Amino acid sequence: MIGMNMLRSRRSGRYPLVCLLLLALLGTATAATASATPTPAPARTHATATSPATGPAGTRAAEAAAARWGERRLDEVAFLTTHNAFTNYEDSRWSSVNQAESVRHQLDNGVRSLSLDTHWYERSTWLCVISFGSDCYPSDVYLCHGDCKTFAGATYALPRQSFHGTMQTVVDFLAAHPQEVVTVFLEDYVSPEQLQQSLGRVRGLPELLFRPDDWHVRQQGWPKVADLVTAGKRLLVFSDRSDREHLGVMYDRSWTVSNYWSLGDMGNDLTCVSRWADVPLDRQEPGFRRLFTMSHHRNVPTVLTAALDNGSKLRNRIAEQCRKATGGRTPNYVSVDFHRLSDSSGHTPASIVAELNAGP
Repeated sequence: MIGMNMLRSRRSGRYPLVCLLLLALLGTATAATASATPTPAPARTHATATSPATGPAGTRAAEAAAARWGERRLDEVAFLTTHNAFTNYEDSRWSSVNQAESVRHQLDNGVRSLSLDTHWYERSTWLCVISFGSDCYPSDVYLCHGDCKTFAGATYALPRQSFHGTMQTVVDFLAAHPQEVVTVFLEDYVSPEQLQQSLGRVRGLPELLFRPDDWHVRQQGWPKVADLVTAGKRLLVFSDRSDREHLGVMYDRSWTVSNYWSLGDMGNDLTCVSRWADVPLDRQEPGFRRLFTMSHHRNVPTVLTAALDNGSKLRNRIAEQCRKATGGRTPNYVSVDFHRLSDSSGHTPASIVAELNAGP
């Protein structure tokens, strides 16, 4: 009797334990199934795309953006742009430059758009040897003004400026200035795969990159700048190649109008004509208005010619030539050489852009 009672007691003690284990396993399986079931994403519109932050922090960010940018859409704002921003005296040893300051100093001094030339450089043992070790760079996408091996100081400069390093400078600037928007224009000589590999090494870039299809720009027009700032999508990248929009790099001929870039050797060609014969400056499209990029520089830049061109000549050309050619539109990007230089008129590229933004 004693043995039977002990056996019953042991068996009855096991059942509650087994039941608890079964219930725990069932609960774990139910939670795993629930977490694996995807939640349908809402349709992307301007409203949903521009409101990622919630609560008091999101409200403060939206209020700050509205105070900085007001109700203006992206196509209603002007940005100071530097032509060949990478050819400068501070970032590398160039013999001929378009700007005096480094890319970071250009941004610090009010530039909000940069034009860059991307080229593929294949590592050269020969250049490494004859330079006594100063030109031993790996194969990568670099910023060159022509071939990356031909003429040191003219078509490329040392230290070599990697594209991803310069883009990291832009992203770091945006991280330090949460109300600002920056645009990069690429004169592009690399493959989509090479460009993707380079962009993929820029920390923080995907979170900042603006993709127009996500915002239905073709159907709804450009969003307000304040909405871009609130959403954190504060970096726009354009290329003169059409096969990289899947990377978030917009094809300029699909999204912009642009005037022919040169003022001529003497700086007296002030006409505002389209850079592309099939994209007139006054092109109209239902529900969508292209951004206008205005170039204002000579074939060969010098400090003297930039000082002559960057003041009243620029201001008058916008008012008398380019506004008429575009059907009354204000340029969204004003591209110049040596952006801090001007004539004695009191007008500088920065003050002219500020005047454009203050206008109706």
